[in-house]
Amino acid sequence: MKKNILFIFIFLFISSYVFAEEIVIQMQLINDHGISKNIGVVTATDSRYGLILVPQLGDLPPGIHGFHVHQNPDCNNVVQGGKPGAGFAAGGHFDPLKTDKHEGPYGKGHLGDLPALYVGADGKASLPLLAPRLKVADVKGRSLMIHAGGDNYSDLPAKLGGGGARIACGVISQ
Repeated sequence: MKKNILFIFIFLFISSYVFAEEIVIQMQLINDHGISKNIGVVTATDSRYGLILVPQLGDLPPGIHGFHVHQNPDCNNVVQGGKPGAGFAAGGHFDPLKTDKHEGPYGKGHLGDLPALYVGADGKASLPLLAPRLKVADVKGRSLMIHAGGDNYSDLPAKLGGGGARIACGVISQ
């Protein structure tokens, strides 16, 4: 009887990882001229704790960067006010509940608010991140965006955390 219970426990533990959905997102630098070069990938995997994002990125400016899931699966520029906006075709932060609040990955605002991305002095990002309110199914058909500056998870003093310009983007396929 104890062997059967142990076997069931081991099976359930392993199966929670074996059957977890995973997608790989190709990331590219973006600027006012459009999509530039590939800079690596972010792997998104479901876990019992939420969505685990594992970046394997290079060629980024060192420091802390705002990191978000955006509404549309498009990293192209959009001209607004006569000027091209890098990655503006991605739309705003993913906010299916229409909260219109930027409260970070643990708040009750945008579901697209992710933990900040850390880029080392060598321009590489590889530290895993956890988005506890998301699953792979939630982000399919959207885009993943890296901003030039950090993110304070507030709309004050600057809207959307003050992350600033969009510098890298990846389309999340269906």
